[in-house]
Amino acid sequence: MLKLNHKKLEACKPAIIHVKDIYALTIIFPKEEQLGLTSQLKPACVSAASNIAEGSAGNSPAERKRFFEIAGSSVVEIDRQFEIIVALEIVKLENLEEINSQLNQIFAMLSSLIKSQIPS
Repeated sequence: MLKLNHKKLEACKPAIIHVKDIYALTIIFPKEEQLGLTSQLKPACVSAASNIAEGSAGNSPAERKRFFEIAGSSVVEIDRQFEIIVALEIVKLENLEEINSQLNQIFAMLSSLIKSQIPS
């Protein structure tokens, strides 16, 4: 693997853990959800982690900000999918506490990264 700056970025670590946790979570989903929510959650969490990395490699503040915004949109998508899996009673809300806490942490870090790209 390459030794790139994004690996030092604080938001990258929880994003990778979040990918692992979401993949583990989707294992317990009913088979009929493999083409439904599972196929939505997995790409969204990978997109968030990938766009954080791409943002850190951006050539300008505007480019970095755009990738961080895309990652933030993926985090919002994951949040909505969590609401859906709770509403469908696939997973209980209390069983999502840790993974939801990670999601909030990632979103807060992304918000800070986005704000840091705005010229003063």
